Amino acid sequence: MKRISLRGPVWETVETVVIALALALLIRAFVVESFVVQGESMEPTLQNGEHLLVNKAIYDFETPKPGQIIVFHPPLPTKRDFIKRVIALGGQRFAMVNGIVYINGVAQPENFLPLSYRGVANFPPTLVPQGDVWVLGDNRNNSEDSRYFGPVPLKSIRGQAIIIWWPPRYIGAVH
Repeated sequence: MKRISLRGPVWETVETVVIALALALLIRAFVVESFVVQGESMEPTLQNGEHLLVNKAIYDFETPKPGQIIVFHPPLPTKRDFIKRVIALGGQRFAMVNGIVYINGVAQPENFLPLSYRGVANFPPTLVPQGDVWVLGDNRNNSEDSRYFGPVPLKSIRGQAIIIWWPPRYIGAVH
């Protein structure tokens, strides 16, 4: 009777597929994950339905910086993650007067944002607690953000949005 060897092309293919799946799961769990933008709160920077890659490891090595776009779980009773721009860090004082953002009493230029998206909202001076960040949507008139739910704990941040990968015509870095 001829003995069948498990070491052949079929076994090598199964082994390769299992290793590839394990690596993909590890990368997704700890390094990078896909995220779909839901809603208009980040217009004009990000559009509803765009698919992004989120760097999940970056904040293991550094803290968020103002201007970065992050994915996080909001301090709300929801299962869905949000995407917003970091505006202020712990220890800074945020305020908004006629749509202009002030950090520690200094007006922020926000050159990335057309005037039509800033709105004319006001928000009283608020000290961001240490260990938290203050976030706003770029579409200030249509955004549930820190003005609504308060500061976001650093531990709730899932990662930084880095690349738009779908639809193809918008492929590029997130700014």
